[in-house]
Amino acid sequence: MPASAAARCLLVDDDPQVRSVLARLIEGQGLQCVQASNGAEALALLAEQGEVPLCITDIYMPQLDGVGFLREARQRYPDMAVIMLTGVAEVATAVECLQMGAMDYISKPVMLDEVRMRVANALEKRNLVLQNRFYQLSLESRVRELDHRNKQSLLNGVEMLVFALEAKDAYTSGHSLRVKEFATRTAVQLGFTGEHLAQIELGSKLHDIGKIGIRETVLNKPGGLSPDEFEHIKLHTVLGERILQPFLAEQPPVLRIVRSHHERWDGTGFPDGTAGEVIPIEARIVAVADAYDAMTTNRAYRPPRNAVGAIEELRLGAGSHFDPEVVAAFFRAYPDLATHPLHA
Repeated sequence: MPASAAARCLLVDDDPQVRSVLARLIEGQGLQCVQASNGAEALALLAEQGEVPLCITDIYMPQLDGVGFLREARQRYPDMAVIMLTGVAEVATAVECLQMGAMDYISKPVMLDEVRMRVANALEKRNLVLQNRFYQLSLESRVRELDHRNKQSLLNGVEMLVFALEAKDAYTSGHSLRVKEFATRTAVQLGFTGEHLAQIELGSKLHDIGKIGIRETVLNKPGGLSPDEFEHIKLHTVLGERILQPFLAEQPPVLRIVRSHHERWDGTGFPDGTAGEVIPIEARIVAVADAYDAMTTNRAYRPPRNAVGAIEELRLGAGSHFDPEVVAAFFRAYPDLATHPLHA
């Protein structure tokens, strides 16, 4: 019998009379049927028309018996409810089939009322399983969405802290946003796109978040720092990473930027003293952007340099302080920087 696109029940039995009786009974319950004489034929029908909600299959059949069919069907069509047809002597085998994933079994000779009940129960169980799965997936999705919202809310709060920290100091006001702009345009020159570029943008905005834990007397000191004060201010890199870790663990580029944007190409930076390409590329990008903005912005301890002087300093530092390729990318991103300074 050819497969029907509207078929809802598959009957598998090598006895056409049994199939005919079951088909009339099940179609009386509003389900259309397709029939197969053995497991191999049944699998071919399923492959042609796709999974159906219900299958009733005999155990002993030629070519591929009901046990072999059940094993294959459970792997290929795990949501199909399978009821085994079994003789009195085959009850033990039917129980084994239940352990393999069959929904139920019906003993021969079949009783019409029993078939109706078992079919209704099997479809109801299947629907409950599918509903439970849907609710589970829906719940997981809602939890993930809520978690994302919570993290985003916390992140927004952290960004506001960064801006508030800078706003307290006229010398550093707007620093993070400018570094974000420099770093993002440089990253584009290096081929970054999409989510990775977005993480560089976020990391560059938050790169100095750890300064929340640094004493203001040190941050705003007009003169040079003592060795102890310098060690104290160096802590802002690891403090920043520690602040962001709980809700940005899935965005490691952001954390790498916050921790490593003061590492130097020659290994003389902090906090880890890493060198060369061991330094995360995201941090190398922000290091150049951060340095340029720091040099061209008025600070408590020194006046600003002009763009020409800052560019020359980056050029001299390429290969020692900075990754030469990142410096070159920065120059490509801002080819007219020296003639049109971004800072007065």
